[in-house]
Amino acid sequence: MKTLPDDRGYFGDYGGRFVPETLMAPLAELERAYRKASRDRAFQTRLDDLLRSYVGRPTPLYLARRLSAGLGGARIWLKREDLCHTGAHKINNALGQGLLACEMGKGRVIAETGAGQHGVAVATAAALLGLECRVYMGTEDMRRQELNVVRMGLMGAEVVPVEAGSRTLKDAINEALRDWVTNVSGTHYILGSVLGPHPYPMMVRDFQTVIGREALLQFRKAARTLPDMVVACVGGGSNAAGIFTAFVPHENVGLVGVEAGGRGLAPGEHAARFSGTGASGILHGTRTLVLQDDDGQILDTHSVSAGLDYPAVGPEHVQWQESGRVTYTNVDDEEAIAAFHVLAESEGIVPALESAHALAYAMKVAPAMPLATNVLVNLSGRGDKDLGEVGRVEREAP
Repeated sequence: MKTLPDDRGYFGDYGGRFVPETLMAPLAELERAYRKASRDRAFQTRLDDLLRSYVGRPTPLYLARRLSAGLGGARIWLKREDLCHTGAHKINNALGQGLLACEMGKGRVIAETGAGQHGVAVATAAALLGLECRVYMGTEDMRRQELNVVRMGLMGAEVVPVEAGSRTLKDAINEALRDWVTNVSGTHYILGSVLGPHPYPMMVRDFQTVIGREALLQFRKAARTLPDMVVACVGGGSNAAGIFTAFVPHENVGLVGVEAGGRGLAPGEHAARFSGTGASGILHGTRTLVLQDDDGQILDTHSVSAGLDYPAVGPEHVQWQESGRVTYTNVDDEEAIAAFHVLAESEGIVPALESAHALAYAMKVAPAMPLATNVLVNLSGRGDKDLGEVGRVEREAP
């Protein structure tokens, strides 16, 4: 299966570049800079050095023995992206794009954030590289992720509250794009997922493929085989693309992306693009699968996890789904919170609510699988940021 978009930035029928004329030149500049950096040994060496000495890569592969024993069936393994500096996989992409901003002579970076982990990662990279930083965040997400708002400010970033719309990730992206249109000459937009206009879906995926490359080698060494199944949560889809890409050529490895089932599959109650009312459409500069009504209006979304609360998905995921290479399913809020508790109690690991969706699916299917099989879950982030929200949801439960 082809793993790169075509020259126009399309993954099959999805992708492309649908932006105001003002952004066409900076996007072309970004694509040139990225392709040059991809061939530049000095750039790659600097990034690899930072990933090792600053981020803490490679992250461990961990066999969750007590969790697996309690479930029966398949063994569950965790790729521990929660142990990255800043607590999630987002730092891999933020550092890569931060270095690109320096290469392009951009002294200012902007970003959007939902769960706050991407915002924290961008603020971290900006502090490290000496860049001015502004992060847009919906006020609903700021309420849910107050700790990350404090962390961003501590590192010198300006966090701009977004009151528009549902006050979540979609609206934060809208505001970041408006900023970029106004300040294209000296600003680089560090988009946080495999979304947006070309080259972002390709570039963000590539910066995250370090996850899958490591996991494949680690699994072969630890188990002397490949996993039977790889599971990752899918909001925009960067952590999933990062781990799936390495396994896509291995057709005997099942790949499962887990979306947010929210409170159920009624419109506005979830963020399950593949399982809900998703249809082909254009959002934030790319053609992809979008939750929308019959008139093409973007539907509201809901998830207990701020990072999965988004009405569209990365275009490469749509191609993977249509080709049959990746299966997409969903987990609801209650299942995710239950998995959050189970992993903490059985392994002493507190997962991000995003990652808990993937874990919940693995916990659901593992008991029915043979004892000799292996399920690898990408534990994309840690759950410190979610403790307050989980407590609030549980207190308010009927």
